[in-house]
Amino acid sequence: MATGAVPASFTVLRSRDYELGFGTTAGFGKLSNAKWNRIHRSKFVSIKNLNKGSDTAELQLASEGSPLLVPRQKYCESPNKIVRRKTCTVMVGNVAIGSEHPIRIQTMTTTDTKDVAATVEQVMRIADSGADIVRITVQGKKEADACFEIKNSLVQKNYNIPLVADIHFAPSVALRVAECFEKIRVNPGNFADRRAQFEQLEYTDEEYQKELEHIEQVFTPLVEKCKKYDRAMRIGTNHGSLSDRIMSYYGDSPRGMVESAFEFARICRKLDYHNFVFSMKASNPVVMVQAYRLLVAEMYVNGWDYPLHLGVTEAGEGEDGRMKSAIGIGTLLQDGLGDTIRVSLTEPPEEEIDPCRRLANLGTRAAQLQQGVSPFEEKHRRYFDFQRRSGQLPVQNEGDEVDYRGALHRDGSVLMSVSLDQLKAPDLFYKSLAAKLVVGMPFKDLATVDSILLRDLPPVNDSDGRLALKRLIDISMGVITPLSEQLTRPLPNAVVLVNLMELSTGAYKLLPASTRLVVSVRGDEPYEDLGILKDINATMVLHDLPYHEGKISRVHAARRLFEFLEENSLNLPVIHHIQFPAGLHRDDIVIYAGANAGALLVDGLGDGVLLEAPDQDFDFLRNTSFNLLQGCRMRNTKTEYVSCPSCGRTLFDLQEVSAQIREKTLHLPGVSIAIMGCIVNGPGEMADADFGYVGGAPGKIDLYVGKNVVKRGIAMEHATDALMQLIKDHGRWVDPPVEE
Repeated sequence: MATGAVPASFTVLRSRDYELGFGTTAGFGKLSNAKWNRIHRSKFVSIKNLNKGSDTAELQLASEGSPLLVPRQKYCESPNKIVRRKTCTVMVGNVAIGSEHPIRIQTMTTTDTKDVAATVEQVMRIADSGADIVRITVQGKKEADACFEIKNSLVQKNYNIPLVADIHFAPSVALRVAECFEKIRVNPGNFADRRAQFEQLEYTDEEYQKELEHIEQVFTPLVEKCKKYDRAMRIGTNHGSLSDRIMSYYGDSPRGMVESAFEFARICRKLDYHNFVFSMKASNPVVMVQAYRLLVAEMYVNGWDYPLHLGVTEAGEGEDGRMKSAIGIGTLLQDGLGDTIRVSLTEPPEEEIDPCRRLANLGTRAAQLQQGVSPFEEKHRRYFDFQRRSGQLPVQNEGDEVDYRGALHRDGSVLMSVSLDQLKAPDLFYKSLAAKLVVGMPFKDLATVDSILLRDLPPVNDSDGRLALKRLIDISMGVITPLSEQLTRPLPNAVVLVNLMELSTGAYKLLPASTRLVVSVRGDEPYEDLGILKDINATMVLHDLPYHEGKISRVHAARRLFEFLEENSLNLPVIHHIQFPAGLHRDDIVIYAGANAGALLVDGLGDGVLLEAPDQDFDFLRNTSFNLLQGCRMRNTKTEYVSCPSCGRTLFDLQEVSAQIREKTLHLPGVSIAIMGCIVNGPGEMADADFGYVGGAPGKIDLYVGKNVVKRGIAMEHATDALMQLIKDHGRWVDPPVEE
């Protein structure tokens, strides 16, 4: 039975009617049976609201074989270019949020809210760093009382930055702090519902309706208070804290996240309160992107125009955290979605501002230029559920002298550009590719580069350089070189890089017939030019749009390319090739790669990456490439961490403990560990994690396996060792590799 993702205004649906299953019941009629849409090659159902008016919606399968029905309506302003979605304006104190205003930057304090002086000092540092808005956790009456002192102290110091109260489980606290802070963040999963027990509960229609009435009873006073004091609100759903009631109907899913938020939004609208924004946060960038898209699709159906607060929660620290945030936030910005953003890092809050600003600048520039490509019809990309398009991996042909099958990896490939100078020290060169060395000979490992691009081949008489390349070819690493190089000083069994012009002129035919080809394309070429791809058997395609391309969008050009390939049944692997100019900050490289290549990989479009930057460290580029694949839930080459950014609820020094755990567990690829300062957003936020390390009480740690707590109240000084033992007990531990 399919699950309908219908407009929020269609509040009452008839359960199990017309072979569709919905979460809430009665009041709908089906206008048509499932119809075959020849244009979009999908079936859809038309549904009509029987209660009032004539609202209709068409729903279609999210993808072939999917149990999820989603609105056929758009989720962004344009499928061909970056146009910022039009929204209303929400005022947070003196700061305006919405499409007519800059993308606002915000973060959250990490101090104990009761420590007024420390909190005030941190807010001032954050404001001085350039944030527009600051959020402060308010978990109880004492913290709420402190908020008045915090606000007064900041005003006296001429800091008028708007403050947001972060509320969980405490409606009475929200009412109190609404009198002094400019905005209230409520979590629909736990504001009125009890903490999720992750139980499979069955609700009758009457019981479900009573739950909704209870929410309205608890939430209405806060809405009225916000109207009275002209406060703003964020209805902020977290993937990890959906209620049992929501999960019983929608599962732990993006659809459940949207419905959870809409329940609260309907109450706001009923009370004629519209000064609110939405957020759909998750630690998994793929889930986060799907949830926001589904949210916006339903808002379009309803005619709603509320702004969006974007963020990947529990992203972690360092490059990992920046990459996850760039993938999630950057993907949505590339579609013109997002009005205020936060990059959640396990670092001091002021450290979040710089990467946040870089992301905002990237999104702002793209929307101002309306970067895009000429209009094309998009039929195949899946917006609402992840379905990877896997290109055909290299196959072995009869008569091949070497094994080409390792040139690409089934879970996502990393290619690196190398220079002739690197060949002069073969052992160091092999190690830079993350190959293992045994008696000086390279062997591929879990995180070894799959193929290399060498623009200049060593001279024919450079036997050492050619031997170094031969040893890589012998371990099934692809060695790619331009056509001109291979024609003038051929390297046996090299893979040859050609462009469309070289294909159209037939220059590549000067090569032996068995030569493997890699084709470089921009993606915005006329379809007749791309048509030559149908006539050759390419090993892979490099999507390579120049970095400084003005009004052409890399993301949309790639989507256009994939549409061409699908329409012509060309299952060619596509590598996202980005050539960065010299002089860029490392964070700009991480953020651009995440927002551009990541925006495609989260839709399942692409088979790997090739990042080039002439003045950047080789190891940095390799690690960034693997981080990008792992962040897009493709190739897992190291331990995955779900690490919260810390706040006033945190029960231990999160940064210090996180560093300790990483030091001892970083060598466990395939293992996911959640490090949480408290349990507000979990254990649901640890849905992707195998093991959890969670603050249960001051100085005490609870350990989880999946969503289940298995050990409580472990003293801090013993908790890391206990976590390692837990991993060993479940057969997931391996000893760290010994350095040669």
